[in-house]
Amino acid sequence: MLTITQALYDQIVAHARADHPDEACGVVAGPVGEGRPERFIPMLNAARSPTFYEFDSQDLLKLYREMDDRDEEPVVIYHSHTATEAHPSRTDITYANEPGAHYVLVSTADTDGAGEFQFRSFRILEGEVTEEEVKVVEAY
Repeated sequence: MLTITQALYDQIVAHARADHPDEACGVVAGPVGEGRPERFIPMLNAARSPTFYEFDSQDLLKLYREMDDRDEEPVVIYHSHTATEAHPSRTDITYANEPGAHYVLVSTADTDGAGEFQFRSFRILEGEVTEEEVKVVEAY
């Protein structure tokens, strides 16, 4: 289960909406070994595409060095889907290389009649996708 604060949830959703119609992407870092998302880090979608996201390699290198200096790790890796449901695509599964991370997808398309977005979390390990519950809390 992913437990995330309302503030982080709101920041991820706001980023997805702001970058629409292109896919948004980013990371929420947290203390190593604790699995607690704390620091919101919106990233630039280097692909600038409505159907694909890509972290800029230099930005990503800088981010990993910064997280290492702060004893952090990527707890949540998020991106948006602009025209489809919030479920990992084959490409998303192929590029999922953080076995301990929660992969959050936000859909800015109304694909299920439930509203203008969906917020879902998945674990992706060795190509296997498992959806998990998302618990939104005021604080940890």
